[in-house]
Amino acid sequence: MGKRGIYVETVIDADVEQVWAATQDPRQHVRWDVRFSEIVPEPPDADGAEHFTYVRRSPVHDVHGTGVSIGERQRDDGTRTSALRFATDDRLSPIRAGRGYWRYVPTGDGRTRFITGYDYDGGWGPLDLVVRPLLGWATAWSFDRLRIWLEGGAEPEAWPLTCVLQPWRRDRPRASRTLRAPAGGDR
Repeated sequence: MGKRGIYVETVIDADVEQVWAATQDPRQHVRWDVRFSEIVPEPPDADGAEHFTYVRRSPVHDVHGTGVSIGERQRDDGTRTSALRFATDDRLSPIRAGRGYWRYVPTGDGRTRFITGYDYDGGWGPLDLVVRPLLGWATAWSFDRLRIWLEGGAEPEAWPLTCVLQPWRRDRPRASRTLRAPAGGDR
């Protein structure tokens, strides 16, 4: 895996169930997460594992990959976690294989701390020094896009990635509104 995993955290003024629904449903997930154009669930395998395929479309090339949900846990305090593995054989993808998690932590006042951590094997060698921060930024920007939507703001589609070219718009998603390392700097 990479030398430094990607971490993003935000607080959303919505309960855990609302955040869970918007992030675990593939149709909703692709609406707010700029890293994916399509996520298609596959039938569970004999062990009951949930598999999916994904696509990230671009004008130059569409990257196709696969993933599997490797676990889900709910604690007595309402915290939920889901973990997954993902991979692609696409030589043009900047990511080869990786794993990550989403954690949903109720704050006690009806809000949710939504956290992700993931790491991957890079596919572009030295260019990963550029790709990794860009993927971190895309994740953070997407988390803020999700937050705006769930807090009653614009639908995610109102904020295409091209809106980053509108720095004067204060109501647009911003990666800078997210935490990019755990409090205290520990991973």
